[in-house]
This record gives sequence, C-alpha cells and structure tokens, in this order.
Amino acid sequence: LLRIPDALLRAELGNALPPSGAYGVAVCFLPQDDARRAALETLLEETTAAEGQCVVAWRDVPVDERHAGAVAGASAPRIRQLVIAAAPGLALDALERKLYVIRRVAELAAGPELVVPSCSARTIVYKGMLTAPQLSGYYPDLRDRRTASPFALVHSRYSTNTFPSWELAHPYRLLAHNGEINTLRGNVNWMRARESQLASELFGDDLAKVLPVVRPAGSDSAVFDNVLELLVLAGRSLPHAIMMMVPEAYAGRDDLPEDLRGFYAYHQCLMEPWDGPAALAFTDGRVIGATLDRNGLRPGRWLETKDGWVVLASETGVLDEAPENVARKGRLQPGKLFLIDLEAGRIVPDEEVKRDVATRRPYAEWHARETVHLDDLPSAPPAVPPTEPRRSRQLAFGYTQDDMKVILAPLARNAEEAVGSMGNDLPLAVLSDRGPLLYAYFKQLFAQVTNPPIDSIREAVVMSVAASVGSERNLLDETPEHARQLVIPNPILLDDELERLRSLDSDVFRAHTIDTTWPVAAGPDELERAVERICADADAALAGGANVLVLSDRAVGLERAPIPSLLAVAAVHHHLVREGTRLQAGLVVESGEPRSVHSVAVLVGYGAAAVNPYLMLETLAELVELGWLPPGVTAEDAQRRATKGIAKGLLKTISKMGISTIPSYCGAQIFEAVGLSKQLVDRHFTGTASRIGGIGLDVLARETLVRHARAYPGTADGLLPVTGLYAWRRDGEHHAWNPDTIALLQHAVRHGGYETFEEFSRVVNDDSARRSTLRGLLRFREAPDGGVALGEVEPASEIVKRFATGAMSLGSISREAHETLAIAMNRIGGRSNTGEGGEDPSRYVPDANGDSRRSAIKQVASGRFGVNAHYLANADELQIKMAQGAKPGEGGQLPGHKVDRYIASVRLTTPGVGLISPPPHHDIYSIEDLKQLIYDLRCANPEVLVSVKLVSEVGVGTVAAGVAKANADHILISGHDGGTGAAPLSSLQSAGVPWEIGLAETQQTLVMNDLRSRVWVQADGQMKTGRDVVIAGLLGAEE
Repeated sequence: LLRIPDALLRAELGNALPPSGAYGVAVCFLPQDDARRAALETLLEETTAAEGQCVVAWRDVPVDERHAGAVAGASAPRIRQLVIAAAPGLALDALERKLYVIRRVAELAAGPELVVPSCSARTIVYKGMLTAPQLSGYYPDLRDRRTASPFALVHSRYSTNTFPSWELAHPYRLLAHNGEINTLRGNVNWMRARESQLASELFGDDLAKVLPVVRPAGSDSAVFDNVLELLVLAGRSLPHAIMMMVPEAYAGRDDLPEDLRGFYAYHQCLMEPWDGPAALAFTDGRVIGATLDRNGLRPGRWLETKDGWVVLASETGVLDEAPENVARKGRLQPGKLFLIDLEAGRIVPDEEVKRDVATRRPYAEWHARETVHLDDLPSAPPAVPPTEPRRSRQLAFGYTQDDMKVILAPLARNAEEAVGSMGNDLPLAVLSDRGPLLYAYFKQLFAQVTNPPIDSIREAVVMSVAASVGSERNLLDETPEHARQLVIPNPILLDDELERLRSLDSDVFRAHTIDTTWPVAAGPDELERAVERICADADAALAGGANVLVLSDRAVGLERAPIPSLLAVAAVHHHLVREGTRLQAGLVVESGEPRSVHSVAVLVGYGAAAVNPYLMLETLAELVELGWLPPGVTAEDAQRRATKGIAKGLLKTISKMGISTIPSYCGAQIFEAVGLSKQLVDRHFTGTASRIGGIGLDVLARETLVRHARAYPGTADGLLPVTGLYAWRRDGEHHAWNPDTIALLQHAVRHGGYETFEEFSRVVNDDSARRSTLRGLLRFREAPDGGVALGEVEPASEIVKRFATGAMSLGSISREAHETLAIAMNRIGGRSNTGEGGEDPSRYVPDANGDSRRSAIKQVASGRFGVNAHYLANADELQIKMAQGAKPGEGGQLPGHKVDRYIASVRLTTPGVGLISPPPHHDIYSIEDLKQLIYDLRCANPEVLVSVKLVSEVGVGTVAAGVAKANADHILISGHDGGTGAAPLSSLQSAGVPWEIGLAETQQTLVMNDLRSRVWVQADGQMKTGRDVVIAGLLGAEE
C-alpha cells in the first residue's frame, strides 16, 4: 500500500495524465478470459462516465509470473490499472468519495468476479498470493525508481481462518490486520441493520448506491476495512474511526482523561466494539499509524532513525539498521495509537491524537447529559403476582429437580456456577427423547490457535457485562441525541429492575411489552403463526414510538403455552434486521425458561440486551423456603448471588471466544446449531453455522405442548421430575456410561473375558445407534465381494500401536492410576499421555521387571507445570494443548488440598498452593507464535514428533490447515464429550461439537489444501468400541 507513483504513471501516459490530486487509479483484478475481462472493463468505464468522471487510460501492470508459486500462478488474475480523471472543480476529498462510489457501483453490478483492491486518488495497492520476498519480483513496478512513496504498508502471513486467495491478500484499501475479529458475525449483522438509517451530507444521494457496505464472502480483515472506509469517507478522521471501532479499555479507568472516557462511552452508543486480538496498521495517504486492541495480544515494535525514517513491524530486526543510527524505539501498547502525520512529517504522541479527537466535540458532556442509567430510574409498582401455581409454571417451562439442586442451589450459595467432571456422555439434543429446551441445540464456539481466549478473572480490567437499550441513530452523524441510551449494568434483571424499565413512557424512552405465548387449543401448527404475530407486534410497537421491546411469556397458564424464549428473541431480532428497523429498539426478554449461564448466553448472543428470568428468581425464593440454603440467606440474597454468578459465567463464556464486552457479544451468534432444520435456521437464526439438520418448528411446538400438558391441570405441591441430566438416574436421560455398560466393562477387564467385552461392545453400539451419538447413525457399506479374509487384515498387535490414552494429569487422577496407564500402553506398544501435570523423572528409567512407567506423549499446556528440558528430552511426542475437549477456551485448576509434596515436586510448584492453568498460552497469541513454539520444542528434542490438540467446532478444519502450515507433525481433534478434571457445567454440556464432525471437516480441508500428507491426524472423545475406532479411521484419523 503506497502513495500513487505519479512519476511512473506520468512517464508512461505523458500529457494525458492530469495533475497529481486530480486523478485516481483503480487497481483491478480481472478474469484471464478476454471476453469476460472486456465486459468488466466496459462496466467500469460506463460507471465512471455515469458518475461524471473521465476515463484517461487503461494500464497493464507488468508482472513476472516466475516469482509466483504454482497455486498462486494458476489462480492469478489479469491485473490492470484504470486511470480516472476528476471532473473540473472536484476537490481531492470529493474525488476520493466519487472513486469509492464508482468502485462500489461496479462491484455490486459485477458480483464477485470483479475485484478492485484499491481505487483512490492518494494510494495504490500491489498485492497477491505472494510471500514478501516474491512481491518485488512479481511486480517490476516496485523495483522501478520512479515508484516513489514516503510510506509503504506491507503485511505478509499465511491464511489461517480463510482459504487463501488473491482478493483476500493484505493489505486492503486502508488497512493491514494481524489478528482476528471474533465478533465478526454480529458486527456484520448490526452493520446491515444500520444501513436503513445511514445518511451523509458529504455523500448525498450517492450513499444509497454503495449499500450494502460489506462485500460478501470477505474475511474479517476485509469486512473491517469496508466499514472503516465508509466512516473515513463520510467525514471522520482515520484515527477517529479506528478509536471508534477498536476502543481501548476505558470503563472504571481513572487514569484516562474524562474527555477520552466520554468519547469512548459516547461512541459505544453508536457502534459496538469490533473485538478480538488485533494489530492494525492503517493509512489514508495523509497519516499512517498502528494500534493494538485493548488486550494487546499481538506484537508491534517501532524505531525512529536519526535520518528521519520510521520502521514499525511485528518484530524488531525486520529491516537492518545500525544501532548508532537509532534515535528512539518502543513497542505498541494495548489500546494506544502510534501515528505519523505524513504532511507535517512528525510522530504524533498518543495523548495528543486522542485529545484532539476526543475534544473535537463535547462527547463527554453529551454522554453525561443524555445517557440514563437503570439505577437512576424511579421505582415502579411491582408486577401483578401470578395466579397460576408456581409448580405448574415450573413444569410448563421444563423445570426439574436437577435444575434446582445442581444449577440454582450452587448459584444461590456461592454466586458461582456449579462444576462437574468426567466429560459429557449425554446424547445430542436432537437424539434425546426427553424433549430438551431449544438452548441445548446450540453449542458455544471458542478461540483456538488463531486467536486466544481471555482470562476473565485475571484480565478483568478489559471485561464488562454492562449493556444498553434504546434507539440508535445515523452512524455517519454525531448529535447529543445519539447518546440517548439506557445503560444496564448487569444483563440479568431482577423483577423490580424490569418493572422500572417496563414503566418507561416518555419522548426519550418508551417500553412496550409483547406477549410471547400462544393458545394451546390451536394445536402445534399455531406456533409458526404465533412467531409471525410477535414479529408483526414488534413492527407496530416501533411504528408507535417504542424503543424498548419486552418479549414476555408471563401470560403462560392453563390455556396458553410459551413460545421458546430463544426462538422469540431470534425471530424478532432477524425480522427487524431484515426490515431495517432493528436499531430503533433494544430487546429485553422476560421469560420463565432461562435458568443457566448457557441459556442467558444464547439469548444475549441472538440479540437480547437483558434477560429477566422471573421464574428462576421465584424458584430461588422457593429454595430458601425449603431450607436448601444456609441459614440467614434471604430470597433477595439468593437472587443477588445467582444473578452475580450468572454474570460471572457469562463473562467466562464470552472470554472463551476472546471477546471482552457484552455489546460485542450481543447479536454476534457465536454458536453452532446441531440438530435444527435448515429452514428453521435460515429463517430465524440467519447466519448461524449448522451442518447437521434436524427438527423444525413442528417438533418444538409438540414438545412445548407436552411440557404444558404435564403442568395443567396440576397441583401446587406436585413434584418436579428427576431427569438425570447431570448424573445417571433410573428412568432419566440416557447416559452412555450407565450401570449396564460399566458393569460389563468392569467384568470384562477383571476377568479377562473377551465374550464379556463383546457383550459390552454390543450394548454400547446398540445404545449409540438408538439414542446417543452421531456415529451411531452411520452404517457400514458391505463390500460386494464379501471383503478380505481376516488373515489379510493387519493384526491386532499392530493396530493397538496406534492407540493412545487421553491426556490425564497427575493430580487429576492418582499416581497409581497414572503409572498403570503408562505401563499398560508401553506393554502393547501404544502411547500414554502425561496430561499437563508433568512426570516424575524416576519414571524415565525402566523398572526391574522390564516395565516402563514413562509416558511416550508429554503435554505442554498453558500452565507449563513440570515442563523443563529433561521432561522435553524424554518424550517421543510433545503435545501442545491448545484446547481441551470438554472445556475449550478455559484453563484448568487443581485445588490446593490436592497438591501434596509429591505432586508439587513433579509439577515444580509449592505444596498446598492451588494451581491454575490460564485459558490462553501466554506465549501463543497467533499462528506465528504456535509455529515458534513448535520450532523451539524441536530444538529441545530434535527427534520428537510435535502434536497440537484442537477441539471440534465449525472451522476447525481451517485451523488445522494453519497448524499443518506451522510444521506440526500431528493434529488431535478432540470431541466435545471428552473427559476433564473440573469444568463449569455449561462448558461440559454446551461447548464444542462431536469429533465426528470436526474430524470429517479436518480431513476434507487438509486434502483440499494438499496438506494431508504432511500430518498424522488423531481423534478422541468417548470412544469405547472397535466400531468407534473404525468409524474414526474412515473419517480420516490414523490414530
């Protein structure tokens, strides 16, 4: 990304070229097919003329194809530059806007076939599927001395979360970006919702021509650049737009000037943060700069030389510079701007830049005057007490004794979500015969490798659960009214807080309640009509001036059943997005259904700014009445603790994805749907990843009516059912590990009876096929010729050499169990895994009887417990644990009472002190960091195989491709049901997806990218029988 090389163009075009600043250059990636290329060139010329500008000439960009790789060369476009002269009297800034309009009009007309990397009167882009050393060889222009520019912005890295292409190579028109935008799906949805309100004096009628702002199929960097470009061309400075989209952590920071805090708070009323680890370098030809996101998880180093040059790169030493010529140097800091004013020729300090931007208008004053806080609202009369018995309503919403004892009681006692262990052996929601709630069909996504999770406890300064509701206004304008938002400090509302919000009725804030129940007598077909009705009610409420919509199912009773609260909020959210009215109101959910961290997280993820779980609050009061809580705990205490605990769990949930704030998570849809029909997902959960189809509205309606029938008619003292959702119970939810399977396995192992193991396998496989797993639904295709003789099959003694134990650390299991596993695997030629707890060096020496207690696989996890040179040198395989099956995105914990002298000596820690492994590896914030660690491990042990452990989720195949490019030897795809020492129940049951999906995606992606031969692939997660192993092999696993 350079300044336009005027001397080069003038030498070639001569007098035809207008003066500098009176013309622009569009760099075009065109098809190699002459007919298609000519058609697109004609389109660009006609568009230019229609916009009142003049085509000067087309220029063929010289390229040397010898400097491109085979894949890049095969997909290389024809590269041409279109020189456009400005209409007489058109100022430079106006020309920039007109060139943007020309580009967008042509792109929208041509579709994905036309790629325009830059179209500007100031800057020009040379890029491609090229490494940095290849770039100047491929483009002779870059070696031409007439290509002069006071700046150059270059970014080279290999693709990790998208497939490589010429279009998606860096830099973009204003930006080069090293990182990930974790909130991308939500940012795109919100941007789409804003488009109906956009207006700009500078663009005038031209603005409608450039919509939609975001070009489809772009990467996160490309989408960010699309929005940044609009903000800048509509009148904001480039630093202003960057500060608006990627604000530093400001809440509660007294060290920041009041004007700056007010600036950030004001602009959060206009746009949610684009959250995720990011190093951003940017230029518009007038300034050039760089910044880090609020967490500072990407590197950046700069130096200024005595002869007036500035170099900024991800590492020092990218360009050689004599130490004696260095005037000063430093590093990028979280949320800080490094900016050079190219016209003034100086580095502008962060404080000066931000002071100028923050005081451009009285943002702090506007925010303080116009923003209302929930705590400041007057008290309101309490809600009318329900006439229906509490027990009937609990049954109608699917409450169980498990919910009261396992979920709510720990929240009320400790303000913490309950933890569990041993993984998840429940069937997927779509395979369950217990009619699970809609939340159970959504699995949380999480960060791994390409971006790190956040430690929500130790990095609390960058985290926030505060949200806001109200109308949003034109993004391209700034007025005091833009700050008219109602700030909610905790998205879980108590009843009195909801009533204060519901009573709003003024010119500024007006709340309207929409009934989200439907008549039982109308039957299951009525659910679809009820969803259409609440969407129509939302339209009518907005037309009547409401800007806070409360979706309420309090009307549930004998004659009315609830619309699932997640369906209600998602349907209204996406309906309003499609109508272009979503930003006119905030959504608040008042429901008896949510009662867990995951349920609240999904509601927020699909558009709810706040949730009032009124029946959960009533049930907490019931726990006090039953004496299930410590003496002295009142109903109010229990409710406060529970809402605090859910808020803490919500922070942990969003931090798994590397997201810091609730506004960034709201509407971001960071979930994968498993088991919902395509029609349901496309209509009401638009844009959600969904690879396994399943139920639709008809099944949801029938299951809702079944729950309702259990509740009405009912009695107030009826018992809630015991479902066995968290532990096996007779007549409860099916568990893969149940008394039958456990007894058969124990009998087979203790007595060495293969017949008993065959019976165990038969029971497990039958259960799997009937109601447990995806692999149980698969059927083998028999060979038409009867297959091969058993004697030709690889013997069992060889097959078991490709078996490995799960990674179970010393401390999570006993010393005896840990050593026995190692002995057993060494006897059969398989491999045991130390887990992240280290290994006693005495085990590296064989025992007197010839047995070896040494684990062949040694894990390197985020805590690095027990890791030293001796440990690394005594491994056949070193496994870097990037994510753990049942709790991806979270760290591990070993309580202090378990850390005895022996465990402390092995883990190289202090006895009695609890051990916590942080969610991220603090030396792996990017794929480049992972590559460096792989290299370092090989330096410590040149003969070792290096493995990387990933967890199955949508996109894991692309991540695995990046891991293969990072030179890993081995990739493990772990299923969502994997075992774990201790994890929140919402993680155990709601994070990750089955290994069958992730393994199949990984296999196909590696093959597609010609990377499969580079790595071995392993899978794990509740594999119990030979059939499971064979299916894993058929889906792509060697181990």
